[in-house]
Amino acid sequence: MEEARYSGARRVRDQNGEEIEFRSDAELARAMVALDREIAAITGRTRNAFTFRTSKGLDHA
Repeated sequence: MEEARYSGARRVRDQNGEEIEFRSDAELARAMVALDREIAAITGRTRNAFTFRTSKGLDHA
């Protein structure tokens, strides 16, 4: 689902071959959050969060 979302696709095919078409990016994002919560509830773990640090190549003195 993440790959589909970040590529701009609205259609996702699951491992069983079922295809789902989301009306918007927001709907796809809500589905991803719901799925993450369901997985966390089943496994007892939460999803890891990543923090990105970016730079334009300029050092701050």
